[in-house]
Amino acid sequence: MDNGIIIKPLVTEKMTNITEKMSNRFGFIVRPNAGKLEIKQAVETLYNVTVVDVNTMRYMGKSKSRYTRSGVISGRMNAYKKAIVTLKEGDSIDFYSNI
Repeated sequence: MDNGIIIKPLVTEKMTNITEKMSNRFGFIVRPNAGKLEIKQAVETLYNVTVVDVNTMRYMGKSKSRYTRSGVISGRMNAYKKAIVTLKEGDSIDFYSNI
């Protein structure tokens, strides 16, 4: 099985608040064409935990522009897919253990 499904874990302020409320929920940025079953299998093999539920959402890339001395610079943020994974009660993932 290809473990290239999970791109990186989501460690943002919003995701940290969700994890503090429900200690068995964790967020990941995943490949846009990954299905829920593939995400479940990838998290279970990568972190050795039992996944109960997977919620996914897609984000469109936003256009951004800013005014600088040399004129307007415009660019685009990446589009991505986010997965929030609910683990079995008692299971946990420590993202900071291998730093």
